[in-house]
Amino acid sequence: MAVLIEGLSVVIRRSAIDGRFQGGWEAFLAQLPRATLCDDGEIARVGFTDSADCEAFVRALTEVGLDYADEVNGMARDLAVVDQLAGITLPCEWLEVGSVDLAEGARVAACRLIGSAGHELVTPRDWAYEGSLSERYGLPDG
Repeated sequence: MAVLIEGLSVVIRRSAIDGRFQGGWEAFLAQLPRATLCDDGEIARVGFTDSADCEAFVRALTEVGLDYADEVNGMARDLAVVDQLAGITLPCEWLEVGSVDLAEGARVAACRLIGSAGHELVTPRDWAYEGSLSERYGLPDG
């Protein structure tokens, strides 16, 4: 499976949420700041249009025990920030970014856990391509 990437997306390993987030998945859902969540069972994505809001969310996740970057090698650990146009902002060995073709004939940015066999796209509830950031800004050239 894969999750939609729009704007700035914080992508978190579900295993980290289930294992180290106090209260697990249900507690994580209760403190979400936005209605931009989607998850495929392996990773969860929360989207932002403002970098300060995105940074505050990453900080909040690290304050409850999740690790953003490995202090030794700078690699993304439990979560990664993925920019719709620029890709993953830190080196990351567990996440891959690409694009998915929609039935409407459009393409959107998406990411999935490396090794995941699924190709189905998961989007936030009530998301539609028309009027979305994906429609407005598209994918990077090349």
